[in-house]
Amino acid sequence: MTDRLAPTVLIKAHAKVNLFLAVGGRREDGYHDVTTVIQALELHDDVAVTLGGEALTLDCEPDVGVAPEHNLAHRAAQYWFESSDVTAGAHIQLRKRIPAGAGLGGGSADAAAVLKALALLDGIEESAGARMAGAAARLGADVPFFLGGGTQLLMGRGDELVETLPTPLLDVVLVNPGIPVETGAAYARFDRTLQPAPPSHEAMVTAIRGGAREAIAAALYDNMTEPSVALVPDIGLTLRFLERSAGVLGFAMAGSGSTVFGVCADPASAESCAAEARERGWWACATRTVSAGLDVVDPTMRAR
Repeated sequence: MTDRLAPTVLIKAHAKVNLFLAVGGRREDGYHDVTTVIQALELHDDVAVTLGGEALTLDCEPDVGVAPEHNLAHRAAQYWFESSDVTAGAHIQLRKRIPAGAGLGGGSADAAAVLKALALLDGIEESAGARMAGAAARLGADVPFFLGGGTQLLMGRGDELVETLPTPLLDVVLVNPGIPVETGAAYARFDRTLQPAPPSHEAMVTAIRGGAREAIAAALYDNMTEPSVALVPDIGLTLRFLERSAGVLGFAMAGSGSTVFGVCADPASAESCAAEARERGWWACATRTVSAGLDVVDPTMRAR
């Protein structure tokens, strides 16, 4: 057990949606070319990292069915310690609110939060940008996003920052049918499906710069939707539900699913839609956009 008096950092690790996702062909490195606009949301996990002890340990509440050593947050800490000559112990405590394997980036956000917390605990946050970025790139395409701003245009395999955009003020409803999409299977089906040329991302970028939620809602796009719906037909049911819901201005799937989301006219519309979705037996949440992927709740590292 880690000493409760040891220094601890608590960070909010936010969820994300892809306001625009255009997946292209497979690259030589096995990844796909991606153009995406990612947006952070108020929905978040709580990630607490405490230095101390001789081992690296992790507790997750509720249990998401992943062994601690396979959790992306645990791997982030391993990469951090491997990149230095210091042998140290730490305890990671995750309080999960973001559904696992849902296209909302919860695991990636947790991993980014661990890297941020360890940089703070080491007292080197201001000089550790390259070290954090290197570890983030090893962990997955979405992890670098959470270390940066809340609204980003990215290309490459989805991890090359092109531009940090102004964060639009949006009310968002999230709906998940409770059946996960296996990401590898979704991309394999994508590769076997003849895909039309995606639209340009410029319409979304222009809409975000203008700040009009109606224009943003009209520009939502995700060309992973058809392959993922073929694997999990219930995603189609949730998309049709959003299409028929009052106050939903536009809707799309989050990443490769299985969460779908709607941009709503106002907070009341998002809350009403979420409540109706829960009555149908789906997980649902009303949330809003935020301007950072991570928020440090306790940067003072006081004892807990």
